[in-house]
Amino acid sequence: AIADLLLGMGAWGMGTPVELEFAVNLQKDPADFGLLQMRPLVLSRENAELSMTCCDRQQIICSCRRVLGHGLIKNIHDIILVDRERFDRAKTQAAAEEIHAFNKQLLTENRPYLLVTVGRLGSLDPWLGIPVTWDQISAVRVIVEANFKDFNVAPSQGSHFFQNLISFSVGYFTVTAAEADDFIDWTWLLEQPALEKKQFVRLLRLSKPLCVTMNSRENKGIISKPEAEEA
Repeated sequence: AIADLLLGMGAWGMGTPVELEFAVNLQKDPADFGLLQMRPLVLSRENAELSMTCCDRQQIICSCRRVLGHGLIKNIHDIILVDRERFDRAKTQAAAEEIHAFNKQLLTENRPYLLVTVGRLGSLDPWLGIPVTWDQISAVRVIVEANFKDFNVAPSQGSHFFQNLISFSVGYFTVTAAEADDFIDWTWLLEQPALEKKQFVRLLRLSKPLCVTMNSRENKGIISKPEAEEA
């Protein structure tokens, strides 16, 4: 009964199934129960067969050959978008605070989102990327990391948040200029009406969900536009 209660509370609090580590002293009556730790349960989806058949580029927000994660996600309506046209590398801390504000809002509303950003996400050097910590992006479901508009840096490929990405099954796309097949439709993203807009970051809310496909065997990923937006 105690374990069932804790499992239920943990799943509610973390938004995903959890696993417990506990100890019980059976020498006492009643027995002593001690919770040691609780963590998200990592569900293996490696065996799922996911089609990565290329479709019309007009239907794609992002395609990538460096993807961390595996699975099909169809419940994302929200995008936190770093405006690459307005971004200032001297003000990455301000951008981090804007992302944090939107994350808090979506976390409260229980709305998973796609984060599209530039530079090395989570970098300790603010000139190389946006120095967010995990608590500032904790509601994210999928991340797209791309280069600055006029400056290329070595991508982080999720290294700053690796354990969190694995534990919470967060997809991570690394779009680089070095890969000819990598693509991100900045024009489409920046044309979408913003639910709210800050200096460097905007929040988009789509009427229909995105479709995210990630295949770890092929190391490929595709984010498709909502059906209503398809060409």
